[in-house]
Amino acid sequence: MADDDACRCLVLTGVGPLFNTGADLTTLDGNASDGTRLKSLAATLHEFVRLLATAPKPVVCGVNGVAAGGGIGPALAGDVVLMAASARFQFAYPAIGLSADGGSTYFLPRLVGLREAQRIAMRNEPVGAAEAAELGLVTETVPDDEFGEALAAEAERLADGPTRAYAETRDLLRTSFEHGLGEQLSREADAISGLADTEDFAEGYGAFFGDDDPAFVGE
Repeated sequence: MADDDACRCLVLTGVGPLFNTGADLTTLDGNASDGTRLKSLAATLHEFVRLLATAPKPVVCGVNGVAAGGGIGPALAGDVVLMAASARFQFAYPAIGLSADGGSTYFLPRLVGLREAQRIAMRNEPVGAAEAAELGLVTETVPDDEFGEALAAEAERLADGPTRAYAETRDLLRTSFEHGLGEQLSREADAISGLADTEDFAEGYGAFFGDDDPAFVGE
């Protein structure tokens, strides 16, 4: 789906009252025999998170309810994350004596800093929507009765945008911690110059000096 040119924006949200609460613990036995099962579950989840984080399209995540355990990483992988006012994050892993998966230890310290990430992970206290927005875990909170409409509007806004430019920008942001300033500046120069021959640049340039809004096509 992410590589389909007809798809211009990815939207991830939950069905029903929950966003995602991670693995079904009833499939485990609570002993050493679960090691293989846990590794398999993590591998599947991690491939999904990797595809979400590296997709060449903008990603909107709508946290409509509780996001706990393995549900936290995918929730934080979006470029724009909307959170319903009644929703919450819960790290959850300490309650069952396990460490984290799903990319939460990657996204948390990058979004809120190491100390706050440690607090969230070690204390295992719920993080409500207002606190999540204040910390920078989510882009904004939305009243529950407006959540669906707000999510659809955000997705439409991004889908109407310059998706190839978005793809370059999200890649530059995601990998920026891996490079020094000089290398990052070089990567920025390569990316922006590479977009010069796109239809979206021509459209945006023309609209900038005209009266109409640009009609981007993602090419």
